[in-house]
Amino acid sequence: MKRSLFTRREMMVKAGCAVAGLTLSSSCAPFGQHERAKACRRGFKLGVCDWTIGKMADPGSLEMAKRIGLDGVQVDFGRGQNELPLFNPELQKRFLDEARKQDMEIASLALGVLNGVPYKSDPRAERWVAQSIDVCKSMGLNVVLLAFFGDADLRNDKEGTDVVVERLKKVARKAEKAGVFLGIESWLNAEQHLDIIERVGSPAVKVYYDVGNSHKAGYDIYEEIRILGKHICEFHAKDYDDLYGKGSIAFKEVRRAMDDIGYRGWIVMEGTKMPLGIEESCRYDAQYLRQIFPRKV
Repeated sequence: MKRSLFTRREMMVKAGCAVAGLTLSSSCAPFGQHERAKACRRGFKLGVCDWTIGKMADPGSLEMAKRIGLDGVQVDFGRGQNELPLFNPELQKRFLDEARKQDMEIASLALGVLNGVPYKSDPRAERWVAQSIDVCKSMGLNVVLLAFFGDADLRNDKEGTDVVVERLKKVARKAEKAGVFLGIESWLNAEQHLDIIERVGSPAVKVYYDVGNSHKAGYDIYEEIRILGKHICEFHAKDYDDLYGKGSIAFKEVRRAMDDIGYRGWIVMEGTKMPLGIEESCRYDAQYLRQIFPRKV
Protein backbone atom coordinates (compact mmCIF):
# COMPACT_ATOMS: atom_id res chain seq x y z
CA MET A 1 0.00 0.00 0.00
CA LYS A 2 2.77 2.46 0.83
CA ARG A 3 4.48 1.75 -2.48
CA SER A 4 1.31 2.48 -4.48
CA LEU A 5 0.67 5.72 -2.58
CA PHE A 6 4.15 7.05 -3.20
CA THR A 7 4.09 6.03 -6.85
CA ARG A 8 0.76 7.72 -7.39
CA ARG A 9 1.92 10.83 -5.58
CA GLU A 10 5.06 11.13 -7.69
CA MET A 11 3.09 10.70 -10.91
CA MET A 12 0.59 13.34 -9.84
CA VAL A 13 3.31 15.84 -8.92
CA LYS A 14 5.17 15.38 -12.19
CA ALA A 15 1.97 15.76 -14.17
CA GLY A 16 0.96 18.77 -12.12
CA CYS A 17 4.22 20.56 -12.77
CA ALA A 18 3.46 20.50 -16.47
CA VAL A 19 0.23 22.46 -16.05
CA ALA A 20 0.69 25.92 -17.51
CA GLY A 21 0.11 28.95 -15.32
CA LEU A 22 1.08 27.57 -11.89
CA THR A 23 4.09 29.63 -10.96
CA LEU A 24 4.91 28.19 -7.54
CA SER A 25 7.33 25.58 -8.81
CA SER A 26 9.06 25.06 -5.46
CA SER A 27 5.94 23.46 -4.05
CA CYS A 28 5.51 21.15 -7.00
CA ALA A 29 9.07 19.91 -7.25
CA PRO A 30 9.80 16.23 -7.92
CA PHE A 31 10.25 14.14 -4.79
CA GLY A 32 13.91 13.12 -4.81
CA GLN A 33 17.11 13.05 -2.79
CA HIS A 34 18.59 16.16 -4.41
CA GLU A 35 15.46 18.24 -3.82
CA ARG A 36 15.18 17.08 -0.20
CA ALA A 37 18.80 17.97 0.50
CA LYS A 38 18.43 21.40 -1.11
CA ALA A 39 15.23 22.16 0.79
CA CYS A 40 16.68 21.01 4.10
CA ARG A 41 19.32 23.73 3.94
CA ARG A 42 16.56 26.28 4.45
CA GLY A 43 14.83 27.00 7.71
CA PHE A 44 11.32 27.43 9.04
CA LYS A 45 9.00 30.32 9.83
CA LEU A 46 6.70 30.22 12.82
CA GLY A 47 3.29 31.86 12.80
CA VAL A 48 0.03 31.79 14.70
CA CYS A 49 -3.61 31.74 13.63
CA ASP A 50 -5.12 35.16 14.27
CA TRP A 51 -8.17 33.51 15.86
CA THR A 52 -5.95 31.62 18.31
CA ILE A 53 -4.79 34.92 19.82
CA GLY A 54 -8.27 36.45 19.75
CA LYS A 55 -7.55 38.76 16.80
CA MET A 56 -9.57 37.29 13.93
CA ALA A 57 -9.35 39.48 10.80
CA ASP A 58 -7.66 42.12 12.97
CA PRO A 59 -4.36 43.72 11.84
CA GLY A 60 -3.50 44.03 15.54
CA SER A 61 -2.68 40.31 15.40
CA LEU A 62 0.67 41.18 13.80
CA GLU A 63 1.84 43.32 16.72
CA MET A 64 0.76 40.64 19.20
CA ALA A 65 2.49 37.89 17.24
CA LYS A 66 5.66 39.98 17.23
CA ARG A 67 5.53 40.30 21.02
CA ILE A 68 5.19 36.52 21.26
CA GLY A 69 8.34 36.11 19.17
CA LEU A 70 6.85 34.80 15.95
CA ASP A 71 7.50 35.57 12.29
CA GLY A 72 3.93 36.20 11.24
CA VAL A 73 0.24 35.29 11.34
CA GLN A 74 -2.32 33.33 9.40
CA VAL A 75 -5.20 35.68 8.67
CA ASP A 76 -8.81 34.54 8.65
CA PHE A 77 -11.29 36.14 6.26
CA GLY A 78 -13.66 36.70 9.17
CA ARG A 79 -17.38 36.10 9.38
CA GLY A 80 -20.34 37.46 7.46
CA GLN A 81 -23.62 36.53 5.84
CA ASN A 82 -22.92 37.46 2.24
CA GLU A 83 -19.50 39.11 2.29
CA LEU A 84 -16.49 38.54 4.51
CA PRO A 85 -14.41 41.30 6.13
CA LEU A 86 -11.16 40.52 4.29
CA PHE A 87 -12.86 40.94 0.92
CA ASN A 88 -12.63 44.66 1.66
CA PRO A 89 -9.54 46.12 -0.09
CA GLU A 90 -9.15 48.66 2.71
CA LEU A 91 -8.74 45.91 5.30
CA GLN A 92 -6.30 44.11 3.03
CA LYS A 93 -4.23 47.30 2.82
CA ARG A 94 -4.34 47.75 6.59
CA PHE A 95 -2.91 44.26 7.03
CA LEU A 96 -0.13 44.87 4.53
CA ASP A 97 0.70 48.26 6.04
CA GLU A 98 0.78 46.80 9.55
CA ALA A 99 2.97 43.93 8.41
CA ARG A 100 5.50 46.43 7.06
CA LYS A 101 5.25 48.55 10.20
CA GLN A 102 5.87 45.59 12.49
CA ASP A 103 8.42 43.98 10.17
CA MET A 104 6.26 40.86 10.19
CA GLU A 105 4.76 38.58 7.56
CA ILE A 106 1.40 37.12 6.67
CA ALA A 107 1.83 33.37 6.31
CA SER A 108 -1.43 32.55 4.56
CA LEU A 109 -5.16 33.14 4.56
CA ALA A 110 -7.93 30.95 5.98
CA LEU A 111 -11.61 30.44 5.21
CA GLY A 112 -12.61 29.11 8.63
CA VAL A 113 -16.15 30.28 7.93
CA LEU A 114 -16.58 27.23 5.68
CA ASN A 115 -17.05 25.07 8.79
CA GLY A 116 -20.51 26.57 9.16
CA VAL A 117 -21.12 27.49 5.52
CA PRO A 118 -20.05 24.23 3.85
CA TYR A 119 -18.33 24.24 0.49
CA LYS A 120 -20.17 21.03 -0.32
CA SER A 121 -23.65 22.53 -0.05
CA ASP A 122 -23.78 26.32 0.22
CA PRO A 123 -23.48 28.51 -2.91
CA ARG A 124 -21.98 31.31 -0.83
CA ALA A 125 -19.01 29.08 -0.02
CA GLU A 126 -18.36 28.42 -3.70
CA ARG A 127 -18.34 32.16 -4.41
CA TRP A 128 -16.14 32.90 -1.39
CA VAL A 129 -13.48 30.38 -2.41
CA ALA A 130 -13.27 31.97 -5.86
CA GLN A 131 -13.04 35.45 -4.30
CA SER A 132 -10.38 34.29 -1.84
CA ILE A 133 -8.03 33.56 -4.72
CA ASP A 134 -8.25 37.19 -5.86
CA VAL A 135 -7.57 38.42 -2.32
CA CYS A 136 -4.64 36.05 -1.90
CA LYS A 137 -3.08 37.23 -5.15
CA SER A 138 -3.63 40.92 -4.41
CA MET A 139 -1.94 40.52 -1.02
CA GLY A 140 1.05 38.74 -2.53
CA LEU A 141 0.30 35.41 -0.81
CA ASN A 142 -0.05 31.88 -2.14
CA VAL A 143 -2.07 29.71 0.29
CA VAL A 144 -5.75 29.75 1.25
CA LEU A 145 -6.88 27.21 3.86
CA LEU A 146 -10.28 25.66 3.12
CA ALA A 147 -11.86 24.29 6.30
CA PHE A 148 -13.93 21.09 6.32
CA PHE A 149 -14.99 20.60 9.94
CA GLY A 150 -18.31 20.85 11.73
CA ASP A 151 -21.13 21.08 9.21
CA ALA A 152 -18.57 20.74 6.41
CA ASP A 153 -17.17 17.36 7.51
CA LEU A 154 -16.57 15.04 4.54
CA ARG A 155 -16.19 11.76 6.44
CA ASN A 156 -18.68 9.15 5.23
CA ASP A 157 -20.18 11.71 2.87
CA LYS A 158 -19.63 10.50 -0.68
CA GLU A 159 -22.21 12.86 -2.14
CA GLY A 160 -20.71 15.86 -0.38
CA THR A 161 -17.20 14.85 -1.42
CA ASP A 162 -18.33 14.51 -5.04
CA VAL A 163 -19.71 18.06 -4.93
CA VAL A 164 -16.45 19.36 -3.43
CA VAL A 165 -14.45 17.68 -6.19
CA GLU A 166 -16.61 19.22 -8.92
CA ARG A 167 -16.45 22.67 -7.35
CA LEU A 168 -12.68 22.45 -6.96
CA LYS A 169 -12.37 21.44 -10.61
CA LYS A 170 -14.25 24.59 -11.60
CA VAL A 171 -12.08 26.94 -9.55
CA ALA A 172 -8.70 25.19 -9.84
CA ARG A 173 -7.71 26.79 -13.13
CA LYS A 174 -8.23 30.24 -11.63
CA ALA A 175 -6.02 29.27 -8.71
CA GLU A 176 -3.34 27.94 -11.06
CA LYS A 177 -3.25 31.19 -13.03
CA ALA A 178 -3.01 33.20 -9.80
CA GLY A 179 -0.26 30.99 -8.35
CA VAL A 180 -2.45 30.18 -5.35
CA PHE A 181 -2.77 26.88 -3.52
CA LEU A 182 -6.12 25.81 -2.06
CA GLY A 183 -5.29 23.77 1.04
CA ILE A 184 -7.87 21.27 2.26
CA GLU A 185 -7.91 20.93 6.05
CA SER A 186 -10.22 18.15 7.18
CA TRP A 187 -10.69 14.99 9.25
CA LEU A 188 -9.88 12.82 6.20
CA ASN A 189 -6.83 10.56 6.14
CA ALA A 190 -3.94 10.78 3.69
CA GLU A 191 -5.42 8.28 1.23
CA GLN A 192 -8.75 10.13 1.13
CA HIS A 193 -7.01 13.45 0.59
CA LEU A 194 -4.97 11.98 -2.24
CA ASP A 195 -8.14 10.64 -3.81
CA ILE A 196 -9.68 14.13 -3.89
CA ILE A 197 -6.48 15.65 -5.29
CA GLU A 198 -6.25 13.00 -7.98
CA ARG A 199 -9.89 13.44 -8.99
CA VAL A 200 -9.57 17.22 -9.20
CA GLY A 201 -6.40 16.84 -11.24
CA SER A 202 -4.85 20.22 -10.43
CA PRO A 203 -1.54 21.08 -8.73
CA ALA A 204 -3.32 24.05 -7.16
CA VAL A 205 -5.24 21.76 -4.78
CA LYS A 206 -3.22 20.56 -1.81
CA VAL A 207 -3.55 19.53 1.82
CA TYR A 208 -3.27 21.90 4.75
CA TYR A 209 -1.95 19.42 7.30
CA ASP A 210 -2.86 19.85 10.97
CA VAL A 211 -0.81 17.44 13.10
CA GLY A 212 -3.14 17.76 16.10
CA ASN A 213 -6.34 17.12 14.17
CA SER A 214 -4.94 14.12 12.33
CA HIS A 215 -3.51 12.65 15.52
CA LYS A 216 -6.86 13.11 17.25
CA ALA A 217 -8.52 11.29 14.34
CA GLY A 218 -6.27 8.31 15.03
CA TYR A 219 -3.87 8.58 12.09
CA ASP A 220 -0.13 7.96 12.13
CA ILE A 221 0.76 11.57 11.44
CA TYR A 222 4.47 10.96 10.89
CA GLU A 223 3.75 8.40 8.18
CA GLU A 224 0.96 10.51 6.71
CA ILE A 225 3.33 13.45 6.25
CA ARG A 226 5.66 11.19 4.30
CA ILE A 227 2.79 9.78 2.22
CA LEU A 228 1.37 13.19 1.34
CA GLY A 229 4.78 14.72 0.69
CA LYS A 230 4.67 17.63 -1.73
CA HIS A 231 0.88 17.65 -1.63
CA ILE A 232 1.14 19.48 1.71
CA CYS A 233 1.12 23.25 1.25
CA GLU A 234 1.47 24.28 4.91
CA PHE A 235 1.22 22.97 8.49
CA HIS A 236 -0.73 23.72 11.62
CA ALA A 237 1.05 22.92 14.88
CA LYS A 238 -1.46 21.77 17.48
CA ASP A 239 -1.66 19.54 20.54
CA TYR A 240 -5.03 18.84 22.09
CA ASP A 241 -3.52 17.52 25.32
CA ASP A 242 -1.12 20.16 26.60
CA LEU A 243 1.43 22.83 25.76
CA TYR A 244 3.79 21.76 23.00
CA GLY A 245 6.35 19.24 24.13
CA LYS A 246 4.19 18.18 27.07
CA GLY A 247 1.35 16.56 25.18
CA SER A 248 0.92 13.76 22.67
CA ILE A 249 2.55 15.24 19.55
CA ALA A 250 6.21 14.31 19.06
CA PHE A 251 7.33 17.43 17.24
CA LYS A 252 10.86 16.07 16.78
CA GLU A 253 9.33 13.21 14.79
CA VAL A 254 7.28 15.76 12.84
CA ARG A 255 10.55 17.50 11.97
CA ARG A 256 12.10 14.22 10.80
CA ALA A 257 9.10 13.58 8.57
CA MET A 258 9.36 17.11 7.17
CA ASP A 259 13.05 16.52 6.46
CA ASP A 260 12.15 13.37 4.58
CA ILE A 261 9.77 15.21 2.25
CA GLY A 262 11.95 18.31 1.97
CA TYR A 263 9.44 20.64 3.59
CA ARG A 264 10.60 24.07 4.62
CA GLY A 265 8.24 26.95 5.19
CA TRP A 266 5.53 28.04 7.60
CA ILE A 267 4.46 26.17 10.70
CA VAL A 268 1.41 27.95 12.07
CA MET A 269 0.43 27.45 15.71
CA GLU A 270 -3.23 26.84 16.44
CA GLY A 271 -3.27 26.55 20.20
CA THR A 272 -5.92 24.65 22.09
CA LYS A 273 -4.39 24.50 25.59
CA MET A 274 -3.71 27.88 27.21
CA PRO A 275 -2.93 27.16 30.88
CA LEU A 276 -0.67 30.23 31.11
CA GLY A 277 -3.09 32.56 29.35
CA ILE A 278 -3.16 33.17 25.61
CA GLU A 279 -0.02 35.24 25.15
CA GLU A 280 2.20 33.39 27.61
CA SER A 281 1.04 29.97 26.40
CA CYS A 282 1.75 30.93 22.80
CA ARG A 283 5.15 32.30 23.81
CA TYR A 284 5.97 29.02 25.55
CA ASP A 285 4.85 27.03 22.51
CA ALA A 286 6.82 29.28 20.15
CA GLN A 287 10.01 28.97 22.17
CA TYR A 288 9.61 25.20 22.25
CA LEU A 289 9.00 24.92 18.51
CA ARG A 290 11.89 27.25 17.65
CA GLN A 291 14.33 24.75 19.13
CA ILE A 292 13.11 22.10 16.68
CA PHE A 293 12.21 24.32 13.73
CA PRO A 294 14.87 27.05 13.58
CA ARG A 295 14.86 29.99 11.19
CA LYS A 296 18.15 28.80 9.73
CA VAL A 297 19.34 25.21 9.50
